[in-house]
Amino acid sequence: LAARSRGARGGAGAETQVGNDLGSPEPLRWLLRSPFDRNVPVQLELQELLLDHVFQRLGVSSQGCVDHPIVLTEAVCNPLYSRQMMSELLFECYQVPKVSYGVDSLYSFYHNRRQNWPCSGLVISSGYQCTHILPVLEGRLDAKNCKRINLGGCQAAVYLQRLLQLKYPGHFAAITLSRMEEILHEHSYIAEDYIEELQKWRCPEYYENNVHKMQLPFSNKLLGSTVASEEKQEKRQQQLRRLQELNARRREEKLQLDQERLDRLLYVQELLEDGQMDQFHKALVELNMDSAEELQSYINKLSLSVEQTKQKILQSEVNIEVDVVDSKPETPDLDPLGSEQSLEDVESINEFEPLFAEEQPEVEKPVAAVQPVFNLAEYHQLFLGTERIRAPEIVFQPSLIGEDQAGIAETMQYVLERYSKEQQAVLVQNVFLTGGNMMYPGLKARIQKELLEMRPFQSSFQVHLASSPVLDAWYGARDWAVEYMNREEGWITRKDYEEKGGEYLKEHCASNVYVPIRLPKQAPRTAEASAPSRASGTGNPCEQ
Repeated sequence: LAARSRGARGGAGAETQVGNDLGSPEPLRWLLRSPFDRNVPVQLELQELLLDHVFQRLGVSSQGCVDHPIVLTEAVCNPLYSRQMMSELLFECYQVPKVSYGVDSLYSFYHNRRQNWPCSGLVISSGYQCTHILPVLEGRLDAKNCKRINLGGCQAAVYLQRLLQLKYPGHFAAITLSRMEEILHEHSYIAEDYIEELQKWRCPEYYENNVHKMQLPFSNKLLGSTVASEEKQEKRQQQLRRLQELNARRREEKLQLDQERLDRLLYVQELLEDGQMDQFHKALVELNMDSAEELQSYINKLSLSVEQTKQKILQSEVNIEVDVVDSKPETPDLDPLGSEQSLEDVESINEFEPLFAEEQPEVEKPVAAVQPVFNLAEYHQLFLGTERIRAPEIVFQPSLIGEDQAGIAETMQYVLERYSKEQQAVLVQNVFLTGGNMMYPGLKARIQKELLEMRPFQSSFQVHLASSPVLDAWYGARDWAVEYMNREEGWITRKDYEEKGGEYLKEHCASNVYVPIRLPKQAPRTAEASAPSRASGTGNPCEQ
């Protein structure tokens, strides 16, 4: 993976991070790019970026070129165009002296060979994106009968993420793909019998003994930020006082404006009563009024509005005084029971005395901080039950995630049935498991169970697991490079590249099979030129 940042605001250039320099990929998931389409490199610009990073970290100090032979792994039955682009990059850009291509799972098979091991076998390789079934006969790959399943560790992690996000929708963002890969590596296993294992998980005792609990990160700030109810009540009272003061100020301003307008209208009305008609009509025009009746209606409305505003102001002042009085602790004096009260009244009061006695201490208790109704740490826990076996099971049952493909057992049986019985017996004597997706506990037992079901009665077979399924491909490539360094077998030189093209491959014990490009033969030009002349001699217009 590689991520190229857009550059800092200060004008610094874009920064590129590759591989382990990325740290956690989750914050950069929108910037992540890969040169691979599944396990086939398709973007040579990013591939060049990765090779620059690799050569720099390895300390290759040659100037202008990489003066070292290169051993490179490629996909099974790699497309010729992909190999051509890779050879062009290595020979033209890095000026390497020679290159060798091999298959990672075959390098692992080569590294794990022991004395008295047969040269033939059935290699089952499962990685991050793909799973391959590779038959090896007499030390060479039988490419015609290889099969590929487009499922691997990536699809299992995505499926596990989907399962847990549906189970815990409150932790949707915390259930990341990197955490799911960690769960797959540390908590998942392959069930020898999937249906029977699911039945076991129905038992509560089995569930309690085998469930795994994962603690998600969380913050205690929510617990520490709970405010006492007294402080909340005081804040509410302060806000209430501010609102009351604001409303009172607005009422006073409105009352002042209405009173001034009312005084103006009363003055105009006095002009009418005094008989000053000219000034009265002039004032009406200024007020945009037509008659004395309209003036009187406005005076009535304003008088009513002024009276209502005064009442509201008085009422708000009374409410504020009452609130202030109620906020002080009071001990009401109860008059002693008079002799005129009946015995029934005394008994009814005595019935309610226990209730008052119980409520009285609660009022005097200090109000404590609000405690949460649940444990925040337990709320951020993931319980891994059947998800431990459901996620890795997709390699055997791709239909669990809606994939219309065959699983490992069906594909393995299909590959074996393409050989004779004698060759089948030879292949099953060395069933070799390699790849990072083959490290689940119980996987070897599951393959043995599947082989036992598909093989004839009392027939023998052997299943071997790579000593280090993840790194054995590198160890095998190292062993092959040391053994064949001074030989010509398996190495593509620059002369071979210039003469035979970038897609050329020299085969060896851990390589693909070379299939050259066969271009269709073009018809000679003389035949093309003579064809119209012959057609013109005939009288058939269709032939012409």
